[in-house]
Amino acid sequence: MVNYRSDLTIEIREEMRGGKLHAEITKLSKELPGNVRLFATIRLIPGASIGYHVHENETEMFYFAEGTGIVKDDETEKAVCAGDSMLTFPGHGHAVENNGDKDLVLVAVIVKE
Repeated sequence: MVNYRSDLTIEIREEMRGGKLHAEITKLSKELPGNVRLFATIRLIPGASIGYHVHENETEMFYFAEGTGIVKDDETEKAVCAGDSMLTFPGHGHAVENNGDKDLVLVAVIVKE
């Protein structure tokens, strides 16, 4: 199934998960397999963030496609940039913040157990 860019939906989430400013979420497919909850790009403008949250019964995977940021991986903060990736397994948490001067764009996939 091909999903054309012109058909994709964009959602703006203010203060996503208690974060700062807003996140622009582009859903990359109209249909997903039953065990996939999300397949999207997330764009954070400079200063925007996704607040810390824990995933239960699902794994979230990020691929950082553009920009730079800081992630909180459980209790550890680490710098990330384009080309890096991150996995958050069930029972673990994360947060993402754009600390750069350009947009931070990541591809996000959430797979349910």
